[in-house]
Amino acid sequence: MSGETTGRAAGVGPDSPLPAPWLKHLPNSLTLLRVLLVPLFVLFHYPIVVDDHTYWAAGWTFTFAAITDFFDGYLARRYHLVTRLGKLLDPIADKVLITAALVMLVEIERAEAWIVVVILGREFAVTGLRALAASEGVVLAAESLGKWKVGAQITAILMLLAHRIWFLPFLPFRPMGTFFLWVAMVLAVVSAVQYGLNYWRSGPPAAR
Repeated sequence: MSGETTGRAAGVGPDSPLPAPWLKHLPNSLTLLRVLLVPLFVLFHYPIVVDDHTYWAAGWTFTFAAITDFFDGYLARRYHLVTRLGKLLDPIADKVLITAALVMLVEIERAEAWIVVVILGREFAVTGLRALAASEGVVLAAESLGKWKVGAQITAILMLLAHRIWFLPFLPFRPMGTFFLWVAMVLAVVSAVQYGLNYWRSGPPAAR
């Protein structure tokens, strides 16, 4: 959730110490790493020889990528390294990772295709709406429900991947993963409606 800057990073006061040079680029590097892990994650779902090792590798690759999502945001906020480039890259990295994971879960029959279509359709719709609003000089701020949606998506994906790796009767990974996927879908629809209402209430052109 950061980007490259010159001088002091955005939000750092004149008396604030500058972060170490390597730290200044770490959040942005983690974001880029998350994007680079996506092809590797997909590859593990299309191995030449399908076995448990590739399933494990896919699960841990996604887990590590999800962890980078937490740390790049934490470091960017903690050390005041939030920048415009980071704000652009971070949601793109999240969307690429989650889209790849959801599509692969449909491919291996761990997720319902229509639910994934609704979730991904929402992403395209909201992205388009925000671009339209920006062209009119209107900024549609991120909704808090969107953060909960991402959390539900990641939880669902981890549960459904775990179901493929482990079969533990006392831990019903697939039912729990399916539940959180439903939660993610509901939050996706509700947050999309919120974005639409916020855009409509923003006023001209032509009083909507």
